[in-house]
Amino acid sequence: MKLRLVVSISAEPGKGNELAAVYRERCADVMQEPGCEQFEVFQSVVNPDKLVLLELWRDQAALDVHAGVNATRAPLPPGLRAPGSVREDYAYTPKV
Repeated sequence: MKLRLVVSISAEPGKGNELAAVYRERCADVMQEPGCEQFEVFQSVVNPDKLVLLELWRDQAALDVHAGVNATRAPLPPGLRAPGSVREDYAYTPKV
């Protein structure tokens, strides 16, 4: 079963553009991981300090591998991401 993750992220005030740029680089790397079908960051046009990360994984096993890889990645630069992100996981069933 495919998994859709929706991660709401807040940047520190005035740091949304910088945080979005960092995430765009990370997205390009993550898209190379096996089982990753989407990993994109979107920035609010109303509040540029609000970001949403949309992920689509082939299955739980691919997401588990990603979690392991993520644990070895360098942390984001300090001072960009505000505390309090929210992650929601959904079963993804495309229309046929």
